[in-house]
Amino acid sequence: MAESAESAERDEAERRLSSALEAAIGLIGTTLDEALTCHELTAFLARHPGGTATVALTPGTTENADPDTAPAAPQPAARPDTPERSTPGPPDVTRKTPPGPGVTQEATAAPDATQPATAGADVTGPVADAEAGPVADADAAPDAGQAVPLGAARPEGVHTLTAPLAVDRERPLGTVTVARAAPPYTDADHAVVRQAARLAARHIRHARRLAATEDVALHLQRALVAEPGRPHPNLEIAGRYLPAGPRALVGGDWFETVRLHFGRSLLVVGDVMGHGLDAAVDMNAYRSALREVAATDLPPHRVLRHLDAVVAEDSARRPATCLLVRVDPGRGAATFASAGHLPPVVFGPDGSAELVDLPVGPPLGTGVGGYEPATRELGQGDTLLLFTDGLVERRGEDIDVSLARLAGLRLAPEPGPEQVVAEVLGRLDAHHAEDDVAVLAARVRTRPSG
Repeated sequence: MAESAESAERDEAERRLSSALEAAIGLIGTTLDEALTCHELTAFLARHPGGTATVALTPGTTENADPDTAPAAPQPAARPDTPERSTPGPPDVTRKTPPGPGVTQEATAAPDATQPATAGADVTGPVADAEAGPVADADAAPDAGQAVPLGAARPEGVHTLTAPLAVDRERPLGTVTVARAAPPYTDADHAVVRQAARLAARHIRHARRLAATEDVALHLQRALVAEPGRPHPNLEIAGRYLPAGPRALVGGDWFETVRLHFGRSLLVVGDVMGHGLDAAVDMNAYRSALREVAATDLPPHRVLRHLDAVVAEDSARRPATCLLVRVDPGRGAATFASAGHLPPVVFGPDGSAELVDLPVGPPLGTGVGGYEPATRELGQGDTLLLFTDGLVERRGEDIDVSLARLAGLRLAPEPGPEQVVAEVLGRLDAHHAEDDVAVLAARVRTRPSG
């Protein structure tokens, strides 16, 4: 009879363990976001097996990690003076259940299975929780596959259990620690913590590899966009490129400067239809063709005509809008030509903005032509801003309303190119735009008096 009861108890323990591990698979790693995965891990462990759950990540990248290589030396848990990670990682994350006897804390967040995984999570300092001080020794981080002894009690009577964030022979990414006053942790609790940590480690490693890949793609795109030909030193220049959203890292927006004869410079901003790698490839083709045509020192509208004819010969090229501005500092004038592009803005010395009224021809690649020039004075202290439509367009909003928002900005007096770019991007919330954003600002350099 006793043997039957023990067998039933073992079966029930195995069922609970299996149920907990199945829940972990569904709750941990729902996105390729390192911080969110850490929050999901602590949220899960706050319920299974229960208590306060803390994640401490070690610094470093994982894109070259190989699970088939020999085990690497254990990495210490993060210290307060740990240098900045080469790939972004979340701060240490703590999740709590209400304290048991003998445990005091300033605030608690009771886990609730009906709430999102990150609900009630506390972001704390390095490797610490609110009620019991440090939870891991930085010089005694466990090896992969190991955990600290079960039921190890703190002086206050709090039991802790620590497991590495690692899978098999991979280098640990850090540690996860759970702590509670009572009851002590069991072998089943140990299994749940270890397997949940393994699951989270796999997702965190994938997230870091994705982040590293995205970082490379973004730097390549910015290198393409942000390496225009050098303008004459009589111009101050500032430019910026922002991708659309967290995943569209390459696209067809670009800006360019071309040095011309007699101290003049050609400023260019363009936008190839669509997003992704194909748009980026076509963008590079447009830029190459533009540089070749612009070297002839033709007026901007004739440059567009030639460029349109060249691109129209290749039916595989996507259409693109483009705005050219030839700045002549000696005469204090700018000549514009537009191929389906939005008008630029001039910020005056008093910080006010004015849209430049100019004729607009068809986008490049149609073979239709019909581009006309427009010239206006570019006074001392004026800053010219060229931009792609992602800066101003909002879904469901008329473009005239969008342009009026930009024209309604008022900056501090004497805004230079860098200030104009930073202020406009910030005040129009361009970092959350639905489309790529490329901006180019230019101001005639002030000549020293006397």
